[in-house]
Amino acid sequence: MVKLVESMVGDHPARAVLVGSNDPDAGGLKKAAEMGVDTFAVDHRPFKGDREAFQAELLKHLKAAQPDIVCLAGFMRVLTESFVREFEGRMLNIHPSLLPKYKGLHTHARAIEAGDTEAGCSVHLVTPALDDGPILGQARVPILAGDTPDALAARVLVQEHQLYPAVLRRFAAGQTEPLMLG
Repeated sequence: MVKLVESMVGDHPARAVLVGSNDPDAGGLKKAAEMGVDTFAVDHRPFKGDREAFQAELLKHLKAAQPDIVCLAGFMRVLTESFVREFEGRMLNIHPSLLPKYKGLHTHARAIEAGDTEAGCSVHLVTPALDDGPILGQARVPILAGDTPDALAARVLVQEHQLYPAVLRRFAAGQTEPLMLG
């Protein structure tokens, strides 16, 4: 999230208008506020699994800000179809694998266990299906002998910080052809 906000300056066609989290103690909220971006938090825990009610509360904040694009970055809650449809064609997410491989969790461990020679990250349009929207960009990272999931994750994160801002800039300018790095 920080890299996205930092990138939206100068001739960038987008500006950050709001940063939200489902964790009121998320460090990104403080960082965003320090960068002059409005923030909000909706703790999912009091909703006790009622995703529709939780998402209705999220929507109140998002609709008030009227974003043209919604960027998910580290938001680890599965969104319902009705929520996704509110931002259809304008909600982006970054995922730590070369989609369509390894949707969901534990992507780095799964790539290592499968004997893959490379891993990476993907930025995609969000659809109601988990980690399944059209790919807008990918960055590749070699899997090294002796790699651990944490070591691989650290190298992938470096690429995430380059890929997501680049894809967002292109997307905000109307470009949707995939950007490939690495």
